Amino acid sequence: MSASPPAPFVRLGALKSLDDFHNACTSLGIELPAEALNAGPSPLGDPAPLLINGKCPGNRIVVHPMEGWDGTTTGGVSDEMRRRWRRFGESGAKMICGAEAMAVRPDGRANPNQLILTEDNKAGIGELVGILKNAHAERYKTTDDLVIGFQLTHSGRFCRPHDKSRWESRVAFRHPILDRKFNVTSDEQVLTDLEVEALIADFVRAARVAWEAGADFVDLKHCHGYLLHEFLGAHTRPGKYGGSFENRTRILREIIAGIRADDNPIDFGVRLSLYDKVPHRPDADRANPGKLGPGIPEDFSTCLPYGYGFGVNQKDPTNIDLTETFQFVALCDELGIKVLNTSAGSPYYTPHLQRPASYPPSDGYQPAYDPLIDVARLIHAVREVKARAPRGLYVIGSGYTYLQDFLPAVATAVIRQGWADAIGLGRAMLSYPAMLTDAISGKPAEKKFICRTFSDCTTAPRNGLISGCYPLDKFYTQRPEHALLKEIKKKSGA
Repeated sequence: MSASPPAPFVRLGALKSLDDFHNACTSLGIELPAEALNAGPSPLGDPAPLLINGKCPGNRIVVHPMEGWDGTTTGGVSDEMRRRWRRFGESGAKMICGAEAMAVRPDGRANPNQLILTEDNKAGIGELVGILKNAHAERYKTTDDLVIGFQLTHSGRFCRPHDKSRWESRVAFRHPILDRKFNVTSDEQVLTDLEVEALIADFVRAARVAWEAGADFVDLKHCHGYLLHEFLGAHTRPGKYGGSFENRTRILREIIAGIRADDNPIDFGVRLSLYDKVPHRPDADRANPGKLGPGIPEDFSTCLPYGYGFGVNQKDPTNIDLTETFQFVALCDELGIKVLNTSAGSPYYTPHLQRPASYPPSDGYQPAYDPLIDVARLIHAVREVKARAPRGLYVIGSGYTYLQDFLPAVATAVIRQGWADAIGLGRAMLSYPAMLTDAISGKPAEKKFICRTFSDCTTAPRNGLISGCYPLDKFYTQRPEHALLKEIKKKSGA
């Protein structure tokens, strides 16, 4: 485990009350609503005003999609996946917003063990759906109010389909900063318009498999720097898929049109990085001995105006700009998209934006300021999106895990005040799947399972190991990868 973060940071585990939490937020100049959990029925338990495949989610808890790096090399399921999906079912969440990022074709995988949503793998993926539903029914009696989505993706710049240590990037455009990091050395790695059209057909085929495997909706992944998200920032790309906002969203519109033309009745969602910033790196000049330095922006002085991102200020890419984000929200309404699952930035180059953590992953950096500030930024961005969202768009909030003991109190207040329609959890689900379900029922939190953002679930796959909660889940603590991970972290300074 890494050394404690610098003293000025709020130590959430040391706060004893909501008053302490509110005072800490005030000291940082941020606003995070939080309310006592014994103040009456929890709004987290309210049914959702949303109809997907004839079903309304029975509460406001959502499971985010997560890659485990633990499938077969042919893109099939494994026992580790079966366990993870069973725990998702046991969590009590009534919406599974992706569960697992699924590649629409083999060369689009982020790792050689990622699920591939193909006809050959349909039976296994359908088995995962059955495991999740059975586990949910055993604990909560019914699945009539359980909605399941599959996240469809092509990893683009982050493709590693054959070797966990070798990038095989395919990109929407050349990026003056990220190309160096992800081994993009040739214009031939930029997808042509014809290749994009073939990829759209792959998404259409994958959506058909998703429907037949038991999904109620597909989440078309537009976040974290993966390919569809990268197209949103393709300001410098020529042709019909780059330049204008209309062109940069053309791939989404054509995927949805293709799925509908296939007479596929499946519903649609999108996970969107609402904003981004210029890529960051650790500041070696301010690093403590044997540790990563705090995150600082890469030099962008030769990249202005910054035409390489979405939701980022082109004059100063250290700041966000939600202008086009609001345009995208309006587009969701036009396209009949029902679910907008929010996020920010990319864990590959701005991990502090969507995964604030006290302890960085091995390829990340120490927090340069209190991570609660990034939590507040994302929660307020979602609030702004929700305020502008059409009535039929279901907006899911993200970025809550860092709140730790105060996660249920903030989540409850956010839903009650209408800042979001639901609360999505990712890494917090790995250690404590039923955290919010316990809060709804009035059961005290099991503190020993609360995620403390040690980032092991990220550091492990970054180094070719399967992902999981190594500090708190005995299933992973007892594996041989646990010792390997300790050595990796020691060497990296994470």
